[in-house]
Amino acid sequence: MAIDFTSLSVRVSGLFASHFFGVGLFLPFIPVVLGFRGLSAAEIGLVLGIGTIARIAASPLLSNLSDRTGQRRLSILIYSLAAAAFIALYFLPLGIVFLAIAVIGYMVMNAPVVPLSDAYALDVQRNSGADYARMRLWGSAGFVVASIVGGALAAEGTSWLLVVFVGLASLATGAVAMSLPRQRRGALPGDAADGDPDTGTDAEAEKETPFRSLWFWPLLVVLGLYQASHSAFYGFGTIYWQAMKVPDFAIGLLWAIGVTAEIALFTVAGKLSQRFDPPLFLLAAGTAATLRWLLFPFADSVVAMTGLQLLHGLSFGAAHLGAVAILARIVPSRWAGTGQGLLATSIGIQMAIGLSISGALYEINPDWPFYLMSVVAVIGTLATLAMTPMLRRRIG
Repeated sequence: MAIDFTSLSVRVSGLFASHFFGVGLFLPFIPVVLGFRGLSAAEIGLVLGIGTIARIAASPLLSNLSDRTGQRRLSILIYSLAAAAFIALYFLPLGIVFLAIAVIGYMVMNAPVVPLSDAYALDVQRNSGADYARMRLWGSAGFVVASIVGGALAAEGTSWLLVVFVGLASLATGAVAMSLPRQRRGALPGDAADGDPDTGTDAEAEKETPFRSLWFWPLLVVLGLYQASHSAFYGFGTIYWQAMKVPDFAIGLLWAIGVTAEIALFTVAGKLSQRFDPPLFLLAAGTAATLRWLLFPFADSVVAMTGLQLLHGLSFGAAHLGAVAILARIVPSRWAGTGQGLLATSIGIQMAIGLSISGALYEINPDWPFYLMSVVAVIGTLATLAMTPMLRRRIG
């Protein structure tokens, strides 16, 4: 069946946009929503803590289940519908238990959607020459739009609409997923007619997975370190700026500037990847993160803060692109969802550890967590330098 790859890229972009719109509403604002329903700070922390642990565990398991069945887009539909069903429990007047089930269930069923979407998009890039980064940037754009919408709705009288839009975003994600062509193992997306089993074997499909290889697990830790180096900022960046008397509006702009820098990198990443290989993306990310967090406590003006926020394009964006590109080359396409799910778990575990340590350090000295993040970035960079020869042999 002939495929319009331009249309396919647009639909994959829509998949990322719809999913991250929901994430952009849920992550920043669900604590506010739960607070309006009467949960205490301790109860909110307990619910989100359990949800985070469950999400970290669920991501590789549910992604692997999808890979084993070969039904990637159908899996995204099922997981998205389940997430929407769980979040709908919020509206039942049945107390904290059902609120917890709603939130935790949503977090669990949402966990594999990004790894599976990444795996699908990377297959599209591999088979058609489409630009993964340009598809993925629409996820970042969706997150920014959601942040603006969420900020407007985060009041007691309208907070229920946040939950409605989170559920609608999950439904939209499932609908977009089912508009995509099936991916046949070892074939172009869309080569198999709907209803036919995902069959077909070639050298890619038969390639041995690296999951049992000793070198793979340290690599997974190193890839997760780059994102974990942002944990102090995600947990305490806004609080730190507020303590410096930065206006809330300016703080919102600073967050938006960081994501805009990320989108700008994604826009040109396709051309950059023709000149620089994935390890160089990681090294650029590590260098940017080291400088960003080392200088963060010294930025005492909005202009200086803006300059450091522009480094987010490299510290986050280049790290993400380098990591997914490496996994795309060393993990067979059939198991790509599992590989991306394991990366998400590595990031989640290290992010949770980073947040815990940063919280303890912040109580002692608010500057110390950011210095620690700079050290983490240095460790990741040095580890990448050591692993680069091996990586280049394995990714070709």
